[in-house]
Amino acid sequence: MTEHLADPEDEELDQDRIDAVLRAVGASDSAAVGALLDPLHAADIADLLEQIGGADRRALLALWSHEIDGDILSEISDAIREEVIEALPRAVLIDAVRDLESDDVVDILEDLDLPQQGMILDALESADRVAVEQAMAYPEYSAGRLMQRETVVAPNHWTVGETIDFLRKSDHLPDQFYHVILVDPRMQPVGYATLGRILSSGRDVLLRAIVEDSFRTIEATDAEADVAYIFNQYHLISCPVVDAGGRLVGVITIDDAMNVLDEEHGEDVLRLAGVGDEASVSDNAFETMKQRLPWLVVNLFTASLSAVVINLFEATISTIVVLAALMPIVASTGGIAGTQSLAVSVRALATRDLTEANARRVVLRELGAGVLNGLALAVILGLAGWGIFGDWKLGLVLGMAMIVNQIVAALGGVVVPLTLERFGLDPALASGTFVTTLTDVMGFFAFLGLATVLLI
Repeated sequence: MTEHLADPEDEELDQDRIDAVLRAVGASDSAAVGALLDPLHAADIADLLEQIGGADRRALLALWSHEIDGDILSEISDAIREEVIEALPRAVLIDAVRDLESDDVVDILEDLDLPQQGMILDALESADRVAVEQAMAYPEYSAGRLMQRETVVAPNHWTVGETIDFLRKSDHLPDQFYHVILVDPRMQPVGYATLGRILSSGRDVLLRAIVEDSFRTIEATDAEADVAYIFNQYHLISCPVVDAGGRLVGVITIDDAMNVLDEEHGEDVLRLAGVGDEASVSDNAFETMKQRLPWLVVNLFTASLSAVVINLFEATISTIVVLAALMPIVASTGGIAGTQSLAVSVRALATRDLTEANARRVVLRELGAGVLNGLALAVILGLAGWGIFGDWKLGLVLGMAMIVNQIVAALGGVVVPLTLERFGLDPALASGTFVTTLTDVMGFFAFLGLATVLLI
């Protein structure tokens, strides 16, 4: 089963390894499965579980479930995590969650039903359970859910030597940490020092003399999207989390913040495509249908507006039949331009590069780009229409309609998401439908309207 792995140091997940794992599972060869999976990183094992089918996944877990640890469990996609947890023996699950930091346990619990949540909470030690339950009490998608309760703190009057001695003697340090947080007597964070600065300073140096300028705090009730923005904007590695009274309750590290950024980006892409924000390659056909059908139904109604516009010009189309063949060119080109503008605008809103302060400048930029694109396409399409059909008026109609639709598309791509954002709606969720409808309706109206005026 493992002959294809010529290099014993090869720890990459590729199709050859996946095929070999599936063959080993089919042969019920647990030793071969272990030999193939043991060298892999936890994230690669999670990817493998996500890429194979449900039946193969269950068969693999039946053979190899005793090797599933906390690192693998935390890396598994939300789409299949519940299925994996149900397949694990209780003892394996208990050992797995006990190895995790509190933020990873919270991340797992959020996607489970109450009975499964209770089973995992019962498996935790008393102090860990209290920490997780307190984190779960914070609003969903808040910093309190994102933070880990395990922190490394020191009084703000300590020296480097006292801090190092404390760290060496402590039995309950987090697996990974980047800063030692300085606190006052009320447990309010007043600064932090990096491990690098601590280790490179003399033992008599006061911690408050080597604190970082980047220090700031996040309230536990802040939205996790705001947390991710702060980390990205100020290049943070970790950040203390405080309660309403300013007391330290946890810390958020960069890996969690970047996960939020990745999730936000992925959700925006899926919403723009109208497939929901939880679509996954692990979904079955019925789940995929449920995610996509509502937006297809919405599109049926919005597309009917285009049909109404076309019907208004039935006489024009009957007189000049070639218009029916040319209509899609104007509409589809406008749709593409609108999607281009929309993608840039939605991403800029998500990263807060597009705000009320610069909205006017961005709108004017898109207007200018729409005019220039429209002129360039108008020349190409107008000359083509004149050359192919021998009618300069038809070429003029095509060119003018293209200019109008490019302007509409460019403006719609930025104004629509800005408007939705202004009213507190998610721009990624509904902008695509509005912009597509706008470009189709205006494209048909401009083209057929101009044709009616100039050609008949």
